[in-house]
Amino acid sequence: MAAEAGMLELPFTRDEQLTRRMRLRFQSLQQKDVRPQDGEKLLHPNEHIYRVEFIQQHRLRFLRWDMQLERPGKVTVTGTSQHWTPDLTHLMNRHLLEPVGIFWKKLGAKEVECNEADAQEFGERIAELAQIRKVMYFLLTFTGGLEPAQLKGSVVFKA
Repeated sequence: MAAEAGMLELPFTRDEQLTRRMRLRFQSLQQKDVRPQDGEKLLHPNEHIYRVEFIQQHRLRFLRWDMQLERPGKVTVTGTSQHWTPDLTHLMNRHLLEPVGIFWKKLGAKEVECNEADAQEFGERIAELAQIRKVMYFLLTFTGGLEPAQLKGSVVFKA
């Protein structure tokens, strides 16, 4: 939780079970030499599924992203618009939201940078979606040598 009164800090939680399921789907298709469904999104090795659980859903106003990268690299955060039941529903490209949040840290830099306009719009969209769901899933893509263990991230709202 954010230390300041009226703030709600919701962390990104890595969903290893869901990521594993999606990787098994990809392997299964490869082994059977079957094509994915039209428009289905298959995970690349540098992509992982995370979730944010909304302990409060209403009257949230996006304030900021709190993304900490332990080393130089880039992480792209893409929201999904579907209520996910991965055993019944595959992730489809049409469910990936825009804009995405792109966060990076340059060699020798202390601060994480981002495209402020897209990050702001994305955060506001998350606040809107929080009103209709308790959990939201995200596809995080790591590049530039960055790994999931080197990320600590959250979304901060005014509650």
